[in-house]
Amino acid sequence: MRERSVDAVDLTTVANFRDLGGRETVDGRRVITGRIYRSAALHEASDTDRAYLDGLGLRAVYDLRSLAETDEEPDPVLDGAVGVHLDVLADAESVSAPANLDKVLSDPETVALANERLADGSGIERMLGAYRELVNLPSALRSYRGLFTGLLADDGPALFHCTAGKDRTGWAAAAFLSLLGVSRDAVYEDYLLTNDMFLPAVAHVFDGFAAAGGDPDLLRPLLGVQAAYLDAAFTELADRFGTIEDYFADGLGLDAAAQHALRDRYLDAD
Repeated sequence: MRERSVDAVDLTTVANFRDLGGRETVDGRRVITGRIYRSAALHEASDTDRAYLDGLGLRAVYDLRSLAETDEEPDPVLDGAVGVHLDVLADAESVSAPANLDKVLSDPETVALANERLADGSGIERMLGAYRELVNLPSALRSYRGLFTGLLADDGPALFHCTAGKDRTGWAAAAFLSLLGVSRDAVYEDYLLTNDMFLPAVAHVFDGFAAAGGDPDLLRPLLGVQAAYLDAAFTELADRFGTIEDYFADGLGLDAAAQHALRDRYLDAD
């Protein structure tokens, strides 16, 4: 019997947490559970959630946030886990929401400006551009190379995360599952789970924005995910590299042998 996925685990202070295991590939294999996890930021983990994370036996935690984010809200030290910082957006002109939202979206002046700027749909355009950058920025290519070469070398379970666990983490998960051979529909299914698993955790941000005079609906494109965002990343991949295998080989420097090794490590036997 297949081990139950931990998708259903309800951590109280770590949002958007799930096991990538359990997904079936198009050739009938299955991603192994208990080996690779994704989440939002870990810095507010309660003692109970910390104990749960410690119990996973993690050997590495990959932090995809910016240096400013990690300095302000560093990861906790988990038993037996090495922390690896990979700044995906180091070469970006700016880091998109939701970093530091609690601090900026309760100020009436900031909220009024945000309302004005987001009312024309520019938030969605920014997100589409940000997803293209996840594929083409040199810092993104370096960081995802570091993540996937690390996952290949890890001798135990690993977790990767950013702030919300939805964009930098979302692309990492989508690319990884795609390389393993998970169907595009199932990749999108995992990606879109963020709307159920992260938005409730930031309900207070919507409430604060509304209390300061903002329209909460304008925040949804920034704090949630849409299939169009992932579409933009996959289109950028196709335009620049071709296939997912070409992206890993030419963009990330993981050749066919390394890709095969990743599949063997994270998929059950044929």
